[in-house]
Amino acid sequence: MKIDGYELNYSEEQLDFMLKKQMRSVELVSKDFDGYKSLSEGDKKALEHLVNAAYLINDVALEQDNPLNLKLKEGLERASLKSTHAEKALELFNSLNGVIGYNGIDQEPIRIFKEISLLPGRNFYPNDMSVEEFHRILIEMGKRGEIDEIRKILSARTMVRRSGKSLKAIDYTEYFASVFAEIAQELEAAAYYCTEPAFKEYLKWQIEALRQNNPDMDMLADKSWAALQDTCLEFTISRENYEDEITGTVYDNPDIIKLLGEYNINVVAKDTLGCRVGIVNKQATEKILISKKMLPSLATWMPYKEQYVQHNVDEDNLKQTMVDVDLIALTGDYAMCRGGITAAQNLPNNDKISVQTGGGRRNVYHRQIRFSRDEEREQKLLEKLVDPTLHAYVDKSEIIVFVIGHENGHSLGPGSSYQNSLGMYKHIIEEHKANVISIASITEIAKKTNDFNRERLRKIYTSWIVGNLFLRAKPFLSQPHRVADLIEFNYLLESKAIWFDDAKKMHIDFDIIGSTMYKLLEETIRVQLSKSVEVASEFINRWATWGEWPRYIAGIQQELGSKPYIKIITNF
Repeated sequence: MKIDGYELNYSEEQLDFMLKKQMRSVELVSKDFDGYKSLSEGDKKALEHLVNAAYLINDVALEQDNPLNLKLKEGLERASLKSTHAEKALELFNSLNGVIGYNGIDQEPIRIFKEISLLPGRNFYPNDMSVEEFHRILIEMGKRGEIDEIRKILSARTMVRRSGKSLKAIDYTEYFASVFAEIAQELEAAAYYCTEPAFKEYLKWQIEALRQNNPDMDMLADKSWAALQDTCLEFTISRENYEDEITGTVYDNPDIIKLLGEYNINVVAKDTLGCRVGIVNKQATEKILISKKMLPSLATWMPYKEQYVQHNVDEDNLKQTMVDVDLIALTGDYAMCRGGITAAQNLPNNDKISVQTGGGRRNVYHRQIRFSRDEEREQKLLEKLVDPTLHAYVDKSEIIVFVIGHENGHSLGPGSSYQNSLGMYKHIIEEHKANVISIASITEIAKKTNDFNRERLRKIYTSWIVGNLFLRAKPFLSQPHRVADLIEFNYLLESKAIWFDDAKKMHIDFDIIGSTMYKLLEETIRVQLSKSVEVASEFINRWATWGEWPRYIAGIQQELGSKPYIKIITNF
């Protein structure tokens, strides 16, 4: 079957298997939710407009991801009215939120259409441009003195297109001017109706950021958003740069590195937009906020703390907010469920101007994502891979402790100049750093509070290892969270903090988990402080090996059946 001239890659029978046997659902809240019913009428009206804005942002993200996304989504929607084959292909499209992407299991990307290939530069760069040509053009532009344009090309918020022998960077506010104007109108309506002054103020800055080609507006919107703590509504336009695999390659070219240094050009990969709408769960938020008081102490506990400036964690000026949110909508980057879905976020990232100029950070936790689990399958996994004496220590309610520690971990350690210098490896090292801080710090926190007794520590460690480090397939470098998990599994294994007996069941030496992870944290911080792509590459090659036990665990995972596709069920 063809859609607008492109042939579907899967038969209807294949799609049936993927959708019925390999897809799980995450259901978001509806208007029947008690948290919604308790809102004022004004805030309820504001939510309508915030959701409208979220779906407009989804169109932007689709355009950023692949030049054919919008066209072929519309084609599938038309065809689905008459064809069950197209209807099922549309459901797969909505899971990937695009025409192509990895599912976290298969080594090849999932192609909804036969003719479409994965673009390393997504649609941020000319689709026919190789990395080699990109480097050559930048070097030639440098020789011609086109430094300002190079600076824009290597920034986070531009779409890059050919312009004769050069490249031209187009700011998002210009490239997406018409849809940004629609989003701004929806946010204006939301600001009119919402009842909370701080949230209203944030929306006003966000509106200006959509309308002005001025990074300072993003900065002011970010600073206003990051300060929100006591509001009842949640609206985020996320800007993260995991998808762009071209920009960071400039660090592989010595001639470009020389050019960057000579003209002090900062390199940041392109931001893919996402949008989150929800209602802050005040009761659950209070529990998460307990972790905030430990951040200043953890800053002094960090390895090599004297070698970098620690932002936002000064005891007298702790610029960190945290909320637990019941989700109404996830769109754009959030809805690109390509092997996983975001359970929480710490934003703005260190590469954003707001953080670099003293703004705070905000952790947002996704309640509906945390609660979507397959308990029957998890029990079978334990029986296959874990010594029976450890089964009682697997407690899904303790996963939140690791997640909180991970997000707080992003607020600790070397800043953006160190991270960006690691090029294509920066996301892997940063996500890994946050993981290691989370687990290593629990032992430190336990010394100073009564929150973690011996039994609870064992539950946290075991739940993290089984839930995160038992991978389902060999990860790609483009999957930073999964590569980080593999690094930590191998390090624990080599350090004998975990081991497998003759029956191939895992055991844990709980007494050395904390010290082992702190040692790994020291190695990780050294990698960031090196500002060296080579050092990062060597570290990853050393520890992210796909050895005997990761292969065995992945085989068991596949034997039990995996559900790599996610359907987000929206009810609003």
